[in-house]
Amino acid sequence: QVQLVESGGGLVQAGGSLRLSCAASGSTFDINAMGWYRQGPGKQRELVAAISSVGSANYADSVKGRFTISRDIAKNTVYLQMNSLTPEDTAVYYCSSGTWYPPGRFQGDYWGQGTQVTVSS
Repeated sequence: QVQLVESGGGLVQAGGSLRLSCAASGSTFDINAMGWYRQGPGKQRELVAAISSVGSANYADSVKGRFTISRDIAKNTVYLQMNSLTPEDTAVYYCSSGTWYPPGRFQGDYWGQGTQVTVSS
C-alpha cells in the first residue's frame, strides 16, 4: 500500500502560479511512476501530467508549456509547478502513483485525497 498526501492548493488569480507537492509513504519501493490527475466541476477526472522513474514525462495538451512535473525520488515526493493559470484549471488535483508504460502512458494505482485549486478571473 502507498499513501499519498498532497499540499499546495489554494486560490489564485488568473495568470498566477501554484506549486503542488505530494509526499508518498508506505510501500514506496513499489512506485514506478507518479502523476497528477484533476477533476473540475462537472467534468471527468483527467490525467494532467506523469513522470517515470527515469524522468520521462508526459502532459495533457491543455497544460503543455504551462505545467511542469518533477520528482525527488530520494524524498518520495512529486511536484507540479503550474504557471499561467486560467479559470479552466480550477479543479481538485489528485496525486497518483502507478506504472509507466513506454513511450508515455501512465496508469495510476493509488491516489491521494486531493487538493483544491481555484483560479479566479
